[in-house]
Amino acid sequence: MPMANNPRDAGPLDLANLKRLAYFAAVVETGSFTAAADRLGITKAVVSQQVARLEREFRTTLLTRTTRRLALTDAGQAFYERCARILREAAVAFDELADVSVEPAGTLRLTAPFDYGLAMVVPAVVEFSRRHPQCRVEMALSDQPLDLLSNEVELAVRVGWLADSQLPARRIGSFEQKLVAAPALARQVDAAAGPEQLAGLPFVANAALKEPRRWVFEAGDGRRQAVEFAASISLDATPAVLAAVSLGAGVSVLPDYTVAQALAEGRLVQLLPGWTLPSGGIHAVYPASRFRPAKVARFVDLLGELHAARA
Repeated sequence: MPMANNPRDAGPLDLANLKRLAYFAAVVETGSFTAAADRLGITKAVVSQQVARLEREFRTTLLTRTTRRLALTDAGQAFYERCARILREAAVAFDELADVSVEPAGTLRLTAPFDYGLAMVVPAVVEFSRRHPQCRVEMALSDQPLDLLSNEVELAVRVGWLADSQLPARRIGSFEQKLVAAPALARQVDAAAGPEQLAGLPFVANAALKEPRRWVFEAGDGRRQAVEFAASISLDATPAVLAAVSLGAGVSVLPDYTVAQALAEGRLVQLLPGWTLPSGGIHAVYPASRFRPAKVARFVDLLGELHAARA
């Protein structure tokens, strides 16, 4: 069989060329053939020969070499960017395949809002630790969204409405918002009347929300009515709002998972049950370009199971 003269005819996707992508990328990322060889666990001569062969076969200079440093040519820069994407995708493919059979291991680092974290994520952490005792879990509870990369967080549980973001996310479930008050204050509200009667009541605002005082109610027949509350108390954490409302400080809007027990025990009463407020979502958010190992995937699955069981 005659040999191909054109490098495009030489099977550029064969195994040898795929290996050269990794060799070349390692040289660029480490800055030297020696460091690349150390990273790859092979000799410097092999790395140098394979990169040189890549340039020779494709008749393109990828690197300029001096006694002090290596520099990318324009062609080398473009080729490296392609190589890096291909290698990342290959790593993700292998990681996803490993998730099928590999048991979770290592330390899972996650963050969640304080209220949802206490109500739903902590029970999930406890159950996850029972099922996978070889794993450790570190969780930061914060109502302020943490930067996933700078804080080395592998998973963020976000509640409400996701801001515009390029981060990958998975919807776990949803929650309803309920207007609630202590029984003594609830007796001042006529369940047959509409939301217009609420504006004069004392209101406990959750300052952690973007618009804590303005709420839009919707009736079963589709009628909508906005109410602008005058806050008598403003608190920046949902558990604090719950505590104040339970003490009779005023009415407020709280997520269903926060007030479920208090409603069941009669410590709080839902006002205007014939009117609904906008529901929100529960999402698992992952760092961009970060592998999702088995421990992350299994925990998100478990959290979804517990959320579905609660509903």
